[in-house]
Amino acid sequence: MVKSRTTAQGWAARARRLADAEMAQDPAHDLNHLDRVWSTARQLLLSHPEADAVVVAIACYLHDLVNLPKNNPRRAQASALSAGRARVLLVPAGLDELRIQAVEHAITAHSYSAAVTPRSVEAWIVQDADRLDALGAVGLARMFSIGGALGRALAHPTDPLARARELDDGRYTLDHIELKLAGLPASMGTEAGRRLGAQRLACLREFRAAFAREWLFEEQAGHRAGEGVAQSVGVSAQPHIDSGV
Repeated sequence: MVKSRTTAQGWAARARRLADAEMAQDPAHDLNHLDRVWSTARQLLLSHPEADAVVVAIACYLHDLVNLPKNNPRRAQASALSAGRARVLLVPAGLDELRIQAVEHAITAHSYSAAVTPRSVEAWIVQDADRLDALGAVGLARMFSIGGALGRALAHPTDPLARARELDDGRYTLDHIELKLAGLPASMGTEAGRRLGAQRLACLREFRAAFAREWLFEEQAGHRAGEGVAQSVGVSAQPHIDSGV
């Protein structure tokens, strides 16, 4: 198989056009998402020169051809349906049968819901690249976009960190960080993926802690305490504005 970057980039462009024409897009699953997954996969490929970059490129762009909502009962079948649709598109596009099979497997195995273990380095790279886009600042934005589309509350009204309750991301979007996303780095098959995943998970956890402080008015309470101290010593808590007179 030809594995040159030039060939992979050419197939990436072709697969991107196919995805744009075929895919039902939403803010969390659009061409920008596909571009980011392919960009991340290219970084992972640097550590795996044995991988077929053509297979990786095509799978990155066609992995969400069938995108079912998280609460759809057929959600676990979405990646297999996407793989089947990819085959329909790739046969007339001239891709050889061995690569089509490799693309199908990479697409099927990328999905968390499908719970299919990757059997090739290409499939691991696609899975890791897609999961990395669920972490970090971009992953955070995608998480809340999906939660809003599904009508989920931002967080539990009085216990956002689930200190005295079970996590429930079906009701509270913030719970998704610890219930699912926290486990993604350890699930990755590439060393670079695990390293980047850990960094991006740290970002999510920092946000979660800050969110809870604001959600529970802890910062405001501290501010009010400061006002009380200022007033007790006869100092105005209001800022001084020079009238210019």
